[in-house]
Amino acid sequence: MIIIAGELRVDPEDRDRYLDGVAGVARLARASAGCHDFTQAPDPVEPGRILVYERWESDDDLLAFRNSGGPELDLPPILSADVRKYLISDIKAP
Repeated sequence: MIIIAGELRVDPEDRDRYLDGVAGVARLARASAGCHDFTQAPDPVEPGRILVYERWESDDDLLAFRNSGGPELDLPPILSADVRKYLISDIKAP
């Protein structure tokens, strides 16, 4: 299992435009083989922060989606990003 998680920072005035622009990417990802979840969502406290969360069955599935091309997007600039890939070796109920 692969988890991609972190944050993107955009100008607070651009956050809704950014999220509207990537909404279709979430639909494409979720329809892809091996995608269990794909979300980019507004942080409820910080207006310029976007939370990123993806969950994939394998690296192969993640790379197949990333290399499949996608729509041309007109997005506002990302000011900073801190997004990491986590390799999960065991899964248990909470």
